[in-house]
Amino acid sequence: MANVTVLNGTMNQKEIDQYINLIEKENPTRKVETLELSIDGDFVDMKYTFKPVNFDRIRRITGYLVGTMDRWNDAKTSEEHDRVKHSISID
Repeated sequence: MANVTVLNGTMNQKEIDQYINLIEKENPTRKVETLELSIDGDFVDMKYTFKPVNFDRIRRITGYLVGTMDRWNDAKTSEEHDRVKHSISID
C-alpha cells in the first residue's frame, strides 16, 4: 500500500483510494509508492512517486537488443562467449 500524506485538511480512505486508482490507471505498469495530497479549496494537488521497477540487463549483440540469451542458437551463444567484455565502473 502507498504511503499517503494529506495536507491542509482531511480525506476519507475511499477518496484516497480513488486518487491512487486514477494515477495507476494512467500509468498501468507502475504502482504508487508515495502520495501527497494537498487540499486547496475545491482543488487537490498531487505529488507522487512510483515503486522502483526491476530492470533486466539488455545486451546488444551484432545490432540486436536482447534481454536474455535463453532463445539463442549455438552460433549466437558462441559469439557472446568469445567477445571482449568490458568492466562496468560506478563512481
